[in-house]
Amino acid sequence: MATAADPNSLASQARRLYTEQIVKGLAGVVNRVATHIRDLVDKPADHVTAQSRRDLRVEFQKTGAAWHQGMVGALRNALLHGVSLARAGEGPVGSSIGERFSLVDDVTIEREIVSSRLALAMMDRASWEFTDLHSRMTTLERRDELEPQDLVRAHVLARVAVDAWCVAGLKLEMWRDPQKSIHEEFALLVEEAYHEANRFLMSRGVLPEVDLRPFIRHSKGSGRHSGSGPLVVDGPTAWSARTAFAPSGSGGGASVSGVPSGRGFAGSGAGNVGEETRLLTRAQSFPRGGEHADQVLGRLNKLIGRQLPGFGDTRASPPRSASAGLQAAIGHAQHSIQRRFDAVVGRGGEVSPATTPALLEELNQRKIALKQAAETPVERATIEIVALLFQSILTEDRLPASVRVWFARLQMPVLRVAVSEPDFFATVDHPARRLIDRMGACVMGFDTSSRQVGDALEIEIKRVVQVVEAYPDTGRRVFQTVLTEFERFLEHYFKNENEATRKGVSLAQQVEQRETLAIQYTIELRKMLNEVPVQEGIRQFLFHTWADVLAMAAVKSGGQSDATKAMKRTAADLIWSAGAKVSRDERAEVIRRLPPLLKSLREGMAQAGIVGEKQDEQIRALNNSLAAAFTAKAAAIPPERFEELMERLESLEELLPESEDVQIDESIVLDLSGHESSELEVVASGGSMPTPAMLAWARELQVGSWYMLDYRDRNEAVQLAWLGLRRQLSLFVSSSGRCVLFQQQRLAAFLQAGLLLPAQEEALTVRATRTALAKLDGDPARLLN
Repeated sequence: MATAADPNSLASQARRLYTEQIVKGLAGVVNRVATHIRDLVDKPADHVTAQSRRDLRVEFQKTGAAWHQGMVGALRNALLHGVSLARAGEGPVGSSIGERFSLVDDVTIEREIVSSRLALAMMDRASWEFTDLHSRMTTLERRDELEPQDLVRAHVLARVAVDAWCVAGLKLEMWRDPQKSIHEEFALLVEEAYHEANRFLMSRGVLPEVDLRPFIRHSKGSGRHSGSGPLVVDGPTAWSARTAFAPSGSGGGASVSGVPSGRGFAGSGAGNVGEETRLLTRAQSFPRGGEHADQVLGRLNKLIGRQLPGFGDTRASPPRSASAGLQAAIGHAQHSIQRRFDAVVGRGGEVSPATTPALLEELNQRKIALKQAAETPVERATIEIVALLFQSILTEDRLPASVRVWFARLQMPVLRVAVSEPDFFATVDHPARRLIDRMGACVMGFDTSSRQVGDALEIEIKRVVQVVEAYPDTGRRVFQTVLTEFERFLEHYFKNENEATRKGVSLAQQVEQRETLAIQYTIELRKMLNEVPVQEGIRQFLFHTWADVLAMAAVKSGGQSDATKAMKRTAADLIWSAGAKVSRDERAEVIRRLPPLLKSLREGMAQAGIVGEKQDEQIRALNNSLAAAFTAKAAAIPPERFEELMERLESLEELLPESEDVQIDESIVLDLSGHESSELEVVASGGSMPTPAMLAWARELQVGSWYMLDYRDRNEAVQLAWLGLRRQLSLFVSSSGRCVLFQQQRLAAFLQAGLLLPAQEEALTVRATRTALAKLDGDPARLLN
């Protein structure tokens, strides 16, 4: 057995343990992937997809064992002889720089992309276990950084898995269907392997508590990190943003910001491959997400469970309640806090900012008093954890001092609910957690040195806290009630009270109303003309142009206004004029009506923003259709059918579907860039093709949250101020009043490309839980003291 005097041997043992854990779990991974592939075959799909899934099942039955054996063999060979990730067609790892920079075929690039995605999925789940292991390994081996091709790096395992897949005879195209399952299985496997390696080293006394502060440095000229400036990270944390997704040959310490120079891409589709490679190197563009938050809570409950079995049991019946002594102590502490902070409230209602050291000192004194009053180990552990959570919250630099005191006042209500409701520590959806996260997200996304929290927002946070304090015995219900009220307040606040967002929200609502009406009019016009013999040119003009003109008139003047009725009559005149005119009288009537008709068409298009060459192009196309009527090439519309059409046009609004049922779909609606103005920027391009996961993420963004937006050569903090019906439009506003409107698909594309990033990497309570977990990892006994 290695001793403390033999650190290199300890590191080697940890590396071997990690590898053996991976090897041991690979059989289960392969079996579960096989099950997933079999299940895919039973799912409904189009003919081509169904056939490819059947082919995959057949091929995997033949080669699944070979894939497994290939991975095991490669890992054991790497453990014995070191790692060399050179592939066919690539130079050896030690070759000269000049030799490494050469053209790479599409297959190799595709393989890089697939393995990078797998590495990303593994690190998204296991990054913190890896960070701890990295710190322990580099300490033992007296180095600053692990080798780029160290076995414990996720991209090494990812490449082994992808290479073995190909060597086994499976095509890369076949990887895509079971990709989600492969990602999940390998992420779970590598997380457990890291955990076991960490446990082994901790049992040998290697860094029982990992301190990451020495690895963090701020860029020159920047003060404390406020979410708007670059945070430069060295050591293990930097790995996830640099080395993990660096293409082969780029080196472990090189900063990767795009496709490596010196590489060219040949063949069709290579440009898309290159774009994906560029995106995959931007590890920080991908959020941790809800799954990661659940993982943090899961680790916390496991740690506490080792000290207090049954602590997190949410099935306790009857529900827990605080002991009489603790209830009295919590009530006394809350009363003291209220008196302490009410004493600093000025005559105008403003709160004098309390210093963080003073808040922390009071928090520590309260914790000691509460633990003395507690009657059970579970109560003492709950007090300790809640104190650690609020210690982290109150030391958050980006929490403005003016609202910090109101967060401090939530400690006792949260403690009361945490004692009686164990699921506070088990789920991110607990209303107490969600309330803290929502309020934090609204005030933490900007540089507090340059902007103050709005008066109305601060007053609402104060009101929310006072309501929670006023109903101490209602548990989660009061948190849920004020959370709902806070969400309603935000909608009203950005629409009516916030000077920076009010104008932008009004413009965005007009855009949504116009687009929704345009779609509704298009749908009804299609129904009306479905069986009416109208020329295709006229039909498309009505669907794609005049529907928007009607919508614009309805938004400005109302659906039953004279202006809107005039636009409807113009549509009817156009339809009549485009019908076959075989008699001299009919032709004379068309000629008489034509000048006022063209005038009305031009006026309508001008009101809808169609001017200049675009308008002339539309008129020329219409003239061609009308000329066909004179030559009797167009079909005639029976008089009774035309009368029916007129009646339906007059009552068009009564036929429209509900706004909530209309989807603003890019395939039917006009380009939103037509709404661009000096006061509202409409994002019509940029980003990359979003995945279903990114579309889901775009739908989950919450009003009030802050983001960093990279658009039109500006990178600045913006706040999500408004969401349209069914979240199909989203408005972001900067503190200077810049308003940027996204359609859902484009928003997901910006998230995918890392052009829109959350100002907070994770929610306030998740961050606080992680900090508490790190302290409890180092000293679990503090739970029971």
